[in-house]
Amino acid sequence: MIWQRKWVVIAATLLCFIAGIAAAYTLPTIYRSKATMLVQAQDLPSNIVQSPVSGGVEQRIAAIRERVLSRGDLIALIDQYDLYPVERRSEPLSVVVEKMRTATSVSALSGSLDGGTATDNAIAVTLTFDYPEPGKAQTVLQNFVGSFLKIDSDAMEEQARLSVRFLEDQASKLQSQISQIENNITTLKARNGSALASSGVPLVDTGNYSAQITNLENQNRQLLAANRTGGKTSELATAQAMLSSLKTRYSDSHPDVIAAEERVRQLRSQPVVELANSDLIAEQIRANNAAIAQLSAQRSDALSRASAAAAGSARAPVVLEQAMQLESRASTLREQYRTIATELLKAQNTARMAGEQRAERLTLVDAPDLPDTPTSPNRPLFILGGLVAGLGLGLLLALGAEFIFKPLRSPSQIERLGLPVLGLVPVLEYDARPGIGRFFKFWQWRRARA
Repeated sequence: MIWQRKWVVIAATLLCFIAGIAAAYTLPTIYRSKATMLVQAQDLPSNIVQSPVSGGVEQRIAAIRERVLSRGDLIALIDQYDLYPVERRSEPLSVVVEKMRTATSVSALSGSLDGGTATDNAIAVTLTFDYPEPGKAQTVLQNFVGSFLKIDSDAMEEQARLSVRFLEDQASKLQSQISQIENNITTLKARNGSALASSGVPLVDTGNYSAQITNLENQNRQLLAANRTGGKTSELATAQAMLSSLKTRYSDSHPDVIAAEERVRQLRSQPVVELANSDLIAEQIRANNAAIAQLSAQRSDALSRASAAAAGSARAPVVLEQAMQLESRASTLREQYRTIATELLKAQNTARMAGEQRAERLTLVDAPDLPDTPTSPNRPLFILGGLVAGLGLGLLLALGAEFIFKPLRSPSQIERLGLPVLGLVPVLEYDARPGIGRFFKFWQWRRARA
C-alpha cells in the first residue's frame, strides 16, 4: 500500500524537509543572556535575631518579578535601549511589552516562578533575557539584575523599619493608657482619702461640749441670782452645784472635776465679800455667753465631720472596687507593654541587621554574560524535525487515500462484497535486468501458485 503511493510519501517528506531548512535559516536569531543570584541566609541565627522578611523565598521573588516587569519599567527600557524597533512600527505597544515580558524568565532552582513547582528551599535564582542582539540582551539583563537586588534590599529594610515604627507606636499608646489609669487611681484616692482611711463610722464625743455649755449656763443663772442677793455664799453654792454635776458624769480624776474641787476650796478659803457690783456680774455673763456660742459652734462642726466620715465610710467599698478595677486594667496593660517592649527590641535588632546587609538577601553569583552563540533557532533540530514531520505526513496521506478510495487488494475483500471469486489471474511482467528479472519472475510465480 505504501509502495503504491510512494510518491505521495516522498513529496510530503521533501516539502516538509525544505520547509524545515527554510525555517532554520530564515527565522530571526535569538541570543540569551543569563545571570544567577544566590539566596544567602542571614549572618546571625534566627533564634538570636528574627528574619525581617515573612513568607517564602519564592513569594518574595515573585513579588519582585512583578515589580521589575511592570509595564512602566518595560516601556522605559524599550525607549532607553531602542528595543524591538520593527515590532513597534507594526504592532501596538502593549503587544511589544508582552513580548518582552515573555522573553524574560525568572526561575528558582528547577521550578519556574511563572507557574512551575519551585520548592520552599530555593537557594538560587536564575534570570534570562532573549533578544536578537547579544549586546542589548546583556545590557537589559544587567538592568533587571540591578533592579532585583535593589528592590529586595529596599523591601527588606522598609519592612524592618515598618515593624519598628508599628511597635513603637503601640508601646507609646500603652504608656499613655497606663499613665492615664495611674492618674485616675491617684485622683480617686485623693478625692476619697477620708473614706478609704476610716475603717468604720467614727464616734464623736459631743458630751464634753454639752457639759461645758451646761456649766456656763448654770454660772449665768447663779450670777444673775448673785446679782439679786449678792455674797460669797451664792458663788460657793454655785461652785458646789457644778462640782456635784461634774461628779455625776466623770470620775474624780477627771480634769474638770479636779478644777471644780479647786474652785470650791478657793471660795471656802476666801473671806466673805459681798459682790454688789452689778457691772462685773454682767461682764462675766457676757463672757460666758461668748464661750457658750463658741462651744456650740465647735459641737456643730464636730457633728458635721462625723456625718461626712459616716457617708465616706458608706462609699468606701465602691471606691475600693473602682480602684481595684483600674489597677487590674493597669496590670494588664503593663504586661502588654512588656511584651511589646521585648518585640520592639527584637525588631530594632532586625532593622539594624537589615541596614547592615546581614539579613537574608539576594547576592549576584554570575553576572549577565554576553552570549556568543544563538539559542534560537536550533537549525539541526529544525531540519531533522522537518524531515520527520514530512515522513509522518506522507504516511498519513497514504493511509487517508487508502481509506477514501478503498481499492480491492485481495480475494477476501471481493468476497466481503458478496461476489464469488472464480479464479486468480497472475500478472507477469518481464524485466530486462537478468538477475532482478529472474527474482521478480520467481516471486510472481510463487504468488500465482499460492
